[in-house]
Amino acid sequence: MNKDRQDFYLQKMTPSGYQKITAEIARLDADRPTKIKALQKARALGDLSENADYSAAKRDLRHLESRLRFLHKQLRYADVITPQDNGKVELGTYVTLHFDDGAEEIFRIVGKQEVDVDAQLISFASPLGAALMGKKVGTTVTVEAPATTYQVTITKITV
Repeated sequence: MNKDRQDFYLQKMTPSGYQKITAEIARLDADRPTKIKALQKARALGDLSENADYSAAKRDLRHLESRLRFLHKQLRYADVITPQDNGKVELGTYVTLHFDDGAEEIFRIVGKQEVDVDAQLISFASPLGAALMGKKVGTTVTVEAPATTYQVTITKITV
């Protein structure tokens, strides 16, 4: 870990979240030469003030470079947490929950930048994630979400 970073700047994430960011960076780096060539080709068409192709190519390249800067910053301040098999809910663990209505669902606790509700990936900082952190199997927690309050029981925790 880089000692010049302050802990409050660090973004907690799972190893798979880190890998997902590095894969996106590699994809964008591979796409960058194509964007540069498109810009050069559009610039060669002449008058830049009325050249829609040039404006679009320039915008696309700026967007790509902005995204690359953002992703590199996320990696620079990444605090990759590898989950431990200690029986507690923590970043990176899978948690099976029993809801009041009888439904049972499995969620994975992840960093803020990894959230994908459709894939059951919830942030440790979300109302549900925060209520679960550090708890053990058999614990019933009260989740205070913005619209409602509900209870869930932890039935299983896996790494």
